[in-house]
Amino acid sequence: MRQQNALAARSRPASYRWTQLVLGIVGMAMIANLQYGWTLFVDPISAKYGWSRAAIQVAFTIFVVTETWLVPIEGWFVDKFGPRPVVVVGGLLCGLGWVMNSYADSLMVLYISAAISGIGAGAVYGTCVGNALKWFPDRRGLAAGLTAAGFGAGSAVTIVPISSMIRSSGYESAFLYFGIGQGIIVILVALFLTRAPEHKKGDGVVAKVQQTKREYRPSEVLRKPVFWVMYAMFVMVAAGGLMATAQLGSIAKDFEIFDIDVNIMGLVLPALTFALAIDRVLNGLTRPFFGWVSDQIGREPTMFIAFAIEAVGILCLYQYGRDPVLFVILTGIVFFAWGEIYSLFPSTCADTFGTKYATANAGLLYTAKGTASLLVPLSSVIAASAGWHAVFIIASALNATAALMAWFVLRPMRRKQMNLPADDESLSSVGASPLYAK
Repeated sequence: MRQQNALAARSRPASYRWTQLVLGIVGMAMIANLQYGWTLFVDPISAKYGWSRAAIQVAFTIFVVTETWLVPIEGWFVDKFGPRPVVVVGGLLCGLGWVMNSYADSLMVLYISAAISGIGAGAVYGTCVGNALKWFPDRRGLAAGLTAAGFGAGSAVTIVPISSMIRSSGYESAFLYFGIGQGIIVILVALFLTRAPEHKKGDGVVAKVQQTKREYRPSEVLRKPVFWVMYAMFVMVAAGGLMATAQLGSIAKDFEIFDIDVNIMGLVLPALTFALAIDRVLNGLTRPFFGWVSDQIGREPTMFIAFAIEAVGILCLYQYGRDPVLFVILTGIVFFAWGEIYSLFPSTCADTFGTKYATANAGLLYTAKGTASLLVPLSSVIAASAGWHAVFIIASALNATAALMAWFVLRPMRRKQMNLPADDESLSSVGASPLYAK
């Protein structure tokens, strides 16, 4: 059956893989609010039940941990059984999690809901990114970036409706109705997803970046020092971005610009709503943009540029963010320079360790996001005791360190790793067939 599916996939027109890419983007957009819309719910939940921000943000951490740390297992299922069943289950869990959020009257129920949502979101996220890496071995940065853009920008069109529903009908209604709608769409997308072809030895690949000569199983990847360097860098950069994602509403409130109207190019919105909408768009655009750039100039040079911009942007946000207009602009810069990690690291992982097990291997690296999420509740504690300046300085320093590591540590290590000779027993093609190399 698998051979028949592989032959069918190779016989399809070149445009078919772009259809698969679009389906993945739609699926990602439907799970985006589970992370990027969360900041809108924190203060309303706190106001209703009197729970502290730190206690509520534990739910966010649980969501991100379950979303990320289980992706290697979900990726194994995708590599073995294909994307469809994994995404169907993911859609069901995502919808169920938000429905439970709408009825959560205790922190424990909120935490359980977060875990269910996280498992579902991870199944969808890991599958869609892995599928893109497999369908586009010749344009991994762009394909992973476009797919991740669905997650980064997917909530942009729903930020205003969710905010309006929270104000008019309460946050419970927003959780309920958006949860049901998003879950249904994910399940519909899953029905049309198909497995990418397993390319034969000797297939050509049109790629400007160096790629490995062999396929590495997940168990082998975990024994490679270069993997752990990438993991550490991922944690460093993700930590600062996740702090901003989860805490942006609280930061705006403490800066006393939460509901101040901002007029930019004739569009007038409250500062936080404006920032969230723009940030979602820029956080989406950065992923294919920097992914495409990395396809042209290499992964590490692109990382160095993006992470350095992020380090400077975070410092500027702290220094000038109390001005409502600058708050909107600077948060946009921060999100633009942060979101690219979700295209750069998966494509770098596939380049380094191969295509065959790309979903599971990228899932192993993606768990770094879960590790980084453990710092989100800590940021609330640091902000309460030392002020937001300490949080911003720490986040900026982590990004600056990651930028230097990209050039001076990761670059030579990866070059040495990929110059190793191919192993005859484990060698399989990492390239695309001529049909897909166009």
